[in-house]
Amino acid sequence: MKKAVIALGSNVGDTLANLKEAVSLLEENGCRVLKTSRLYQTEPWGYADQDDFLNGAALIETDLAPFALLDVTQGIERTMGRKKLFLNGPRNIDLDILIYEDETVRSDRLTIPHPRLGERLFVLRPLMDIVPDMTVPGRGTVAELFAAYRGDERVEETDLVLMEP
Repeated sequence: MKKAVIALGSNVGDTLANLKEAVSLLEENGCRVLKTSRLYQTEPWGYADQDDFLNGAALIETDLAPFALLDVTQGIERTMGRKKLFLNGPRNIDLDILIYEDETVRSDRLTIPHPRLGERLFVLRPLMDIVPDMTVPGRGTVAELFAAYRGDERVEETDLVLMEP
């Protein structure tokens, strides 16, 4: 079994319900969810004229290889009715593979670790909740990336959770 970290985000519809459904669907599709982060209300990134997001992350364990895991996450997005209208636009669900063990993948379909992981506080903050000591291949630990972050995104902790600890 391999460990991976999935980022989860939603800003359309019942965002909490969307994220909970995505976690459930991960469990139904070959992923054992070990831990989830707190949820954070975050400003949109890349396209500002939309509602705030609810963001979190999940540490999973799986036998799925990276591309099979990508097929699962994209399948969940399709099942949940995600529409990709334009880059960084509003979406009911967004699942990104951030880290997959100590592996590095570079292809047109998938890049692991996620190429902008260290540039986005809405990703780093949830990662600090669940895997601060995890090494991001070629970049150091999550805690080191968090300490080095110099942006000014608005990321507000909520009292919402995906799973009870």
